[in-house]
Amino acid sequence: MAETVHTFCRICEALCGLEVTVDGDQVVDIKPDDDHVATRGYGCLKGLKQHRMYNTPDRLLYPMQRVDGELQRVSWDDALGSIGSKVRELIDNHGRDSIAMYVGTAAGFGVLHPVFAQGFMQGVGSASMFSSATQDCANKFAVARQVYGFPFTQPFPDLENLECLIIVGANPAISKWSFLQVSNPIRRLKEVEERGAKIFVVDPRRTETAKVAGEHVFIRPNTDVFFYLSFLHELLATSKIDRARIDQHMTGFDELSRVAEAWSPERTAEVTRIPAETLREMVRAYSEANGAALYCSTGVNMGTNGSLAFWLQECINAISGNLDRRGGTLVSTGVIDFAAFGKKTGTLMHENQSRIGDFPSVNDSMPGGILADEILTPGDGQIKALFVTGGNPLITMANSERLREAFKELELLVVLDIQPSETASVATHVLPCTSPFQRPDLPFVFPLMLGLQSKPYLQATRAVVPPEGEQRDEATIYVDIAKASGINLWGSAAAQRVFETAKTLNSLGRRGKQPSIPQELLLSGLLRATKQGSFKKLLKEKHGRLRPDHDPGSFLGKRVVHDDRKVHLAPEVFLKQTKKLEADFQLELETKDKLKLITKRAITTHNSWTHNIEEFVSGDRSTNHLYVHPDDAGRLGVQEGSLADVSTATATVRVPVKLLSELMPGTVALPHGWGHQDSKMGVASKTTGVNVNLLAADGPDKLEKVSGMAHLTGFLVDVKPAAGALNPNHWSGIGREA
Repeated sequence: MAETVHTFCRICEALCGLEVTVDGDQVVDIKPDDDHVATRGYGCLKGLKQHRMYNTPDRLLYPMQRVDGELQRVSWDDALGSIGSKVRELIDNHGRDSIAMYVGTAAGFGVLHPVFAQGFMQGVGSASMFSSATQDCANKFAVARQVYGFPFTQPFPDLENLECLIIVGANPAISKWSFLQVSNPIRRLKEVEERGAKIFVVDPRRTETAKVAGEHVFIRPNTDVFFYLSFLHELLATSKIDRARIDQHMTGFDELSRVAEAWSPERTAEVTRIPAETLREMVRAYSEANGAALYCSTGVNMGTNGSLAFWLQECINAISGNLDRRGGTLVSTGVIDFAAFGKKTGTLMHENQSRIGDFPSVNDSMPGGILADEILTPGDGQIKALFVTGGNPLITMANSERLREAFKELELLVVLDIQPSETASVATHVLPCTSPFQRPDLPFVFPLMLGLQSKPYLQATRAVVPPEGEQRDEATIYVDIAKASGINLWGSAAAQRVFETAKTLNSLGRRGKQPSIPQELLLSGLLRATKQGSFKKLLKEKHGRLRPDHDPGSFLGKRVVHDDRKVHLAPEVFLKQTKKLEADFQLELETKDKLKLITKRAITTHNSWTHNIEEFVSGDRSTNHLYVHPDDAGRLGVQEGSLADVSTATATVRVPVKLLSELMPGTVALPHGWGHQDSKMGVASKTTGVNVNLLAADGPDKLEKVSGMAHLTGFLVDVKPAAGALNPNHWSGIGREA
């Protein structure tokens, strides 16, 4: 008999409350939880259809190991034994840094998975950590580490009270709010505007967000840093700055001010194409508002100056008096003061240097854009083994075809996933994991530990349905791999023994079920340690439990973790990078007539996850398209439905064209997350889309120096009508060329 279970979504920051209908051991329907304390009966199309992805015939059920060139089903004991023996061999022969890990987005939306993955790598003693953050948001962590003293200190707009909101390079109507949990983003934006607040959306495309609220302002792709420079220039020239407040709580104001001196709105308009008076109008609205915020996301993050742009944004919010102010940007806390915990324990505070390019680690992770080089370059620390957990780097990372060839050189490639992805297709071992509906959980680290929620609350969920076949949760898998490898999680023999014993005891009497550590007990321990009560008690509040509201004025002078307790407006690392701005400006002038490519997302796609749901990729949606402004199409000689070749120095891809007048002329758009032809997913492998990240460059000389991020949007491309066969090393949106 079918029953209704209350839980919450874990595919993005929104964490929408859900009512899930379960019949037997299968989820048959998902609806929004109308009574949820924060998400108020909202759920996006992807979240409400996610069970179609988990119930697919392609779900991984059993461990797989490559034998004679083919992945074959093996027992857990055989898979773990093979992995463990190879890890020991590689450590003995090549050192601990020869063992690497890539942590993907899916890992981040659970609580235990990333903790145990990190524990395994600490047990190995390797600094060779990589993550999806270095594709889309490491700039924000690198800036926060320098400006606020802790990478996870991420101020967010006070949407409930602000009077002016300027959104740059973000599209929350489709992609939600980066880091911040905001339910029903379209309704929330409309509510902000109906309250009388002024909203500006700065973007090279008139996005879905710009259509529902605010005033849209076109900007030339990858010129965001110049927009922020002239915004700061105009703010300093025309607005009253509370210098006493700045001197009390901040350092480096004079140095910051000098950075903006040369960048008037008239000058930057040459490259941003934002008229000087339009920029001044935004500055006036921002400075006259009783509470205002600048906010950005991936469109800014993934450019060549993502760190400088975000640094300038945070400085503007700070010196204007909007940081730590009701209606401005807030810095909340979760169940603990995580920044203080990090400062005390050193969590996320260590910096390692990469072997290739000498990049500093960000959040303990090295740049993904040098992963291929770290594998292919001989020498001490050369990567020989890679664990991929909750991610699909062959779709998400720059120059992914080169990365594919590098992966083939690895002696061990272990993929933990729920479906047979592109990365799994070249793995030596593939381990079947539980889906979000098959594990207990709490909200992930940003809402749980940092309070990054527009409406603070807490919620617990049990597993909605049991695992199938021989699927295991990732935390248990890392306990098992550590044991097989002869290492101790977190380098602690006591911790390793405790978790092995806990797994044994928890598995007693579970005949026919896979062994598992007591996940609910661990989550309950976390809640009790942070004085939130037990997991079982929280479960009884099935629609969530409201937490105290945010506390403006609680951050400056109180919770900034720099030794001087001040916000650092002018860290030397950023001042050094500003010396390249003149050269960047000249390059923009020299290339002003060339096309630039941006990425975009459809409402039915979520990174590379949802392309195996047939109704999401049927008909015209079975491929991505190159979106071209009609004026550019005439000049380029392409038309609706025709094929075009899109080229960079790295690669060429062939895709069908769609005309889109909502683009800024001189800009083309190609949605990301596509290119599944080499996967073993029955639906996704038959789609004909192409991976836009094939066009992006990798390697140490191509990465942004502060955060190590690759340039994944706003880069120069050539577009021509398709003619003849593609080079065998290039790719086609209608299938890979032979």
